[in-house]
Amino acid sequence: MQDILPFDPSLMLIGGAWCRPAATLRLADPSTDEEIARIARGGPADIDRAVVAAQAALDGDWGRMTAAERGRLLLRLGRHVQDNVELLAEIEARDVGKPLTQARADALALARYCEFYGGAADKIHGTTIPYQTGYTVYTLREPHGVTGHIVPWNYPMQIIGRSVGAALAMGNACVLKPAEDACLTALLFAHLAQEAGLPAGALNVVPGLGSEAGAALSSHPGVHHISFTGSVATGAAVQRAAAANVIPVTLELGGKSPQIVFEDADLDAALPFLVNAGLQNSGQTCSASSRILVQRGVFDQLAERMARAYRAKRIGRAVDDADIGPLVNATQKARVLDYLENAAGLPLLARVEPASDLPETGHFVPACLFGPVDPDHRLAQEEIFGPVQVIIPFDTEEDALRIANGTDYGLVASIWTRDGARQMRLARKVKAGQIFINNYGAGGGVELPFGGVGKSGHGREKGFEALYGFSTLKTVAAFHG
Repeated sequence: MQDILPFDPSLMLIGGAWCRPAATLRLADPSTDEEIARIARGGPADIDRAVVAAQAALDGDWGRMTAAERGRLLLRLGRHVQDNVELLAEIEARDVGKPLTQARADALALARYCEFYGGAADKIHGTTIPYQTGYTVYTLREPHGVTGHIVPWNYPMQIIGRSVGAALAMGNACVLKPAEDACLTALLFAHLAQEAGLPAGALNVVPGLGSEAGAALSSHPGVHHISFTGSVATGAAVQRAAAANVIPVTLELGGKSPQIVFEDADLDAALPFLVNAGLQNSGQTCSASSRILVQRGVFDQLAERMARAYRAKRIGRAVDDADIGPLVNATQKARVLDYLENAAGLPLLARVEPASDLPETGHFVPACLFGPVDPDHRLAQEEIFGPVQVIIPFDTEEDALRIANGTDYGLVASIWTRDGARQMRLARKVKAGQIFINNYGAGGGVELPFGGVGKSGHGREKGFEALYGFSTLKTVAAFHG
């Protein structure tokens, strides 16, 4: 990996300077488990220095920038990202285990986030409010101040784009703690931000363990907002830590997202969405479509077609651009294999084994499709975070709604039907932050507000809603008689 990295991956960025940590961590290629780099093991002292540097940036050059200047800087950063898409993709594939095609799409999405938020930076306006005679009342949108960003390993570039990009556009100064399993593209992004002219301290990057650097960031009294993406348990811990300082938190957590397929659906159009939305990134996606709800009249037909689509998939190394890559680490592999062992007795429609010539040390698991599955079964209730999908039959619209809403999660859902009235009824009644009708994911949707209900979290990322979330509203009431 050192031969393609244009930077020292063991350093942290604090206050515009690349700093050497007191200790480092091993970073491994999920396809082989071979060490590819040493990264910083940042701790509470490093986080404290980063928060101080961020506040200094707010009090200095960064805080004095106009919205238009911030926008131009982000647009310039987007061009730097665009110029380095292939390098970012190769690094992400080696670091995360993501097939090159998917990693390239993530790099392009990062560039798009920079473009979108660069263009939006000077378009967040306040309002005037009609009030009593003699008053002029208006509102202002202002940055929170120092924002903390705890980013997971499954989509580092996309989540940096939608959280850090939005926070910078609003004028916040950021402290980013990337996941210890996947932080190389975060570090390269920081280098590109420096090249684009981002003032010192506006973006600080401190890799490290969640229990050390992450915990220090979420509990730091100098942080004014936390953005966290990850597991429900860790999200709850982050929220508890932030509550001690009475600061807002945006949480994007787990999901058990359903796609609901009615008998009148266009099955040809639905099929690739049904399969790919569950297998993308080896199923390691919060919004993965892990539950397929199918009306009984087309159940057998669709189950067989999905099984055939599964059997055409290839599991291989990320750099070989297989359809499905490895899981990110040994812990995740053991977790998914445990779910598969507990699936004994369920009808298995398809099981795709990893290629026989893959390294035994790689974190590869079979891709499995089960059905029919009871909606209360563990595989239909819990987030597996692996290439595993279940097909659940239903009879009526009411039946489908009950099953769709029958988990603790509510992140994304899809409705496949030609019946316009049914589309509108279910879009209102299904509990999820995003509803797609006759599609799934809408091509990533940088512009589309994203977030969940229930144990999928709260707050919204993407689109203009993210800008509102990374700002606070001030009301000014002027009496002039």
